[in-house]
Amino acid sequence: MKKLTLLFLTGIILLPFLSHSQSNRWKRTRYELVGGLGITTFMGDLGGGAEASHFISDYDFSAQRPLISAGFRYKILEPLAVKATVSYGWVSGSDDKSKDKYRLDRNLSFRSPIIEFATQFEYSVIKEPASHRYSLRRGSKFSLRYLTINTYLFTGVSGFWFNPKGLDDGPEGTNKWVALQPLGTEGQGLVEGREKYSRFQFAIPFGIGFKYSLSRSISIGAEFGARYTFTDYIDDVSTTYVDPTWLRTQNELAYRMADKSIQTNDDSDPLPFVTYGAADQRGDAKYNDFYMFSLVTISYKLRTGRNGLPKF
Repeated sequence: MKKLTLLFLTGIILLPFLSHSQSNRWKRTRYELVGGLGITTFMGDLGGGAEASHFISDYDFSAQRPLISAGFRYKILEPLAVKATVSYGWVSGSDDKSKDKYRLDRNLSFRSPIIEFATQFEYSVIKEPASHRYSLRRGSKFSLRYLTINTYLFTGVSGFWFNPKGLDDGPEGTNKWVALQPLGTEGQGLVEGREKYSRFQFAIPFGIGFKYSLSRSISIGAEFGARYTFTDYIDDVSTTYVDPTWLRTQNELAYRMADKSIQTNDDSDPLPFVTYGAADQRGDAKYNDFYMFSLVTISYKLRTGRNGLPKF
């Protein structure tokens, strides 16, 4: 009886320590290397769907382009992590893919690299299991918690570099992609009050991610996120046309790239080039540009050393 009482009292004393040990198990693997492959999608003034809405109805699947990403995740708390990433991809948009009549007539297109440096905070609404199903002893019961898919919401801040280019299909038939920002296609740097836009901008990423453990160290997942940017010039289109005759005297190439519109006469005969004049609408400055990342990810957990730092 005394032995049973002693064991009982010992269990009560040790229980908080054992519970604390279990609850802190996640700290042993709080560092992760993360890599991903996926696609980008652009939502701005060029291209888009049937409506020039700048919302989901403006989504253009044909504008998807490749993306690669790498990063490092650190768990601040069990449900809260911070992740730093660098991503490289492309975005594009083309009016001839749109079903909106105005955009079809405008007939502009672009492509641009996106190099993004981001820091995002991730909050797990469904936490990652501290142990893995393969750690179960033989003969023990299987639990649904080992099928848990870690689900997290994220937001943060990012800086990105872009360089919109358009296809020069001028009279010489060059068919060469040229950088648009130096040209000032809407009079930037040429007209008073229209400054050249910077090709480095900031954005707010937000979205949702999923992660599933394959082993104690390796997880696979998926992440879907949008970037609200603080620029309307990723596609080099935002406000109004400038006087085409005047622009031609400044730069012949800028003149060609600023207006590629197609006008249709009564006989449905396309008449190319200058349809629009000074102050006619070219873009919609009410909305900034969006771009989106969709990624398949793989994560590798690093063990934590006694000094609290990761062991590579």
